[in-house]
Amino acid sequence: MHMKIFNYSTVVLALLCSVAISAQEPVQVTVNEDAEAPMISKHIYGHFSEHLGRCIYGGLYVGEESMVPNTAGVRNDIIEALKELKIPNLRWPGGCFADTYHWKDGVGPKSERPTMINRWWGGVTEDNSFGTHDFLNLCETLGAEPYLAANVGSSTVKEFTEYVEYVLHQGGSPMAEWRKENGREEPWNVKYWGVGNEMWGCGGNMTAEHYANIYRQYATFMTDWTNSDGIFRIASGANVDDYHWTEVLMRDIPKHLIEGVALHSYSFVEWNEKGSSIDYSEEEYFSTMKTALKMDTLVTKHSAIMDKYDPDNTIALVVDEWGGWYDVMEGTNPGFLYQQNTMRDAMIAGISLNIFNNHARRVKMANLAQTVNVLQAVVLTEDEKMLLTPTYHVMKMYNVHQDAQLLPVDFDSPTYGFEGEELPAISISASKTEAGEVNVSLVNIDAHKSHTVKLNLGDMDVKDFSGTILSSDDLQDHNTFDEPEKITPRELKKIKFRKGMLEVEVPPFSVMVLTGK
Repeated sequence: MHMKIFNYSTVVLALLCSVAISAQEPVQVTVNEDAEAPMISKHIYGHFSEHLGRCIYGGLYVGEESMVPNTAGVRNDIIEALKELKIPNLRWPGGCFADTYHWKDGVGPKSERPTMINRWWGGVTEDNSFGTHDFLNLCETLGAEPYLAANVGSSTVKEFTEYVEYVLHQGGSPMAEWRKENGREEPWNVKYWGVGNEMWGCGGNMTAEHYANIYRQYATFMTDWTNSDGIFRIASGANVDDYHWTEVLMRDIPKHLIEGVALHSYSFVEWNEKGSSIDYSEEEYFSTMKTALKMDTLVTKHSAIMDKYDPDNTIALVVDEWGGWYDVMEGTNPGFLYQQNTMRDAMIAGISLNIFNNHARRVKMANLAQTVNVLQAVVLTEDEKMLLTPTYHVMKMYNVHQDAQLLPVDFDSPTYGFEGEELPAISISASKTEAGEVNVSLVNIDAHKSHTVKLNLGDMDVKDFSGTILSSDDLQDHNTFDEPEKITPRELKKIKFRKGMLEVEVPPFSVMVLTGK
């Protein structure tokens, strides 16, 4: 009897050792140089600010009379933070708000602007003190391209095209002269225009076929007023996996009328039971990672449809709403969508950006939702206080990829398992800058295990690597106004690099970026 127990225990021990050894096997990654690989557009790193909750009023915009230091009513600390991000573009004013917004109500003397009810987000009254001039001037201050989501759902072709004229026409036209009367002599030369938003839902509950015809009508009358075709028209695209919507737009809209097709997809636990943004279980975390990773499937399948109708790749896939979505923080207005931002959100940001980078051939723009105080914000404010979220830090770490050439990577990811389900634990993207710097971003979503990653860079002319890591002790960790720097990037100390081989250990739920020069 004793011998049998001993033998059984030995077998179990051997199996456990085998599993442990297997778990420690390094992840072998090949980083390839490919002259035909696409550039990673900087516009993948765009942001989105909707008139929603405290994103604009009480967040970004405090008014010129505020005690909070500001420039033309916009908080100086947020301006500096967004400049540090190298924010390439900013989408405004919606979202659902866009298709109830009448732009003429937001120009001219602020004392004469009519109020409006924000019917989508909390039913609050807005005074239109932050309008087109305020937004476009802010974009100039940030060095960011404006992306105007214009009203199709409750507007007219005349109102829409007059907006384009107001913003883009040099002078001599009624709208250009009105712009000059309102204090802006030169046009803003806005390139990116959204022709409505979520037309399948809050933009009008349209069918794809109906919207395709509406889009054709509106797009026909859009011009940059220079005869240079410099305007970039983005059609309201699919909700998640509505592949029929993309099919219809690509089939029915002539190529000369469209430059981009949008896609919206969020990461969450369950859509109808989103759960807390800070008090979540590993089960809820795993479910969120599953929806975040689904972005790769969505981009792949929507791109395949676009390839069928646009083999020359002239039309961009624009993921202009993405990010985490949970229940609002307790005690806040349910219509304001205010939530905290934890290491879970850092994971969403890291893997999503890696997906967009690796699909850079078709994905030319993306917009994180949303910039301040709403959903997966990069900045949170409370009166005069301001903090940077884990998502902010990931976006800043990753900005080295902006306008760099993609370096395709080949590897087999280990898995992160939970209650019989498995997900790929490791996510990677890499790029090479014009100056020759090689940048590699890595994410490990595993809630428990570290993974050693070995990268073979072949003959790339790189002498040394440095790195930055974002990690924390607990998965639910987040920055607060009492502890705003609990989670901040730090220098990565343990990097092995010799003869084109790079080795690092990636801790559980962490993001790192490695730079070789």
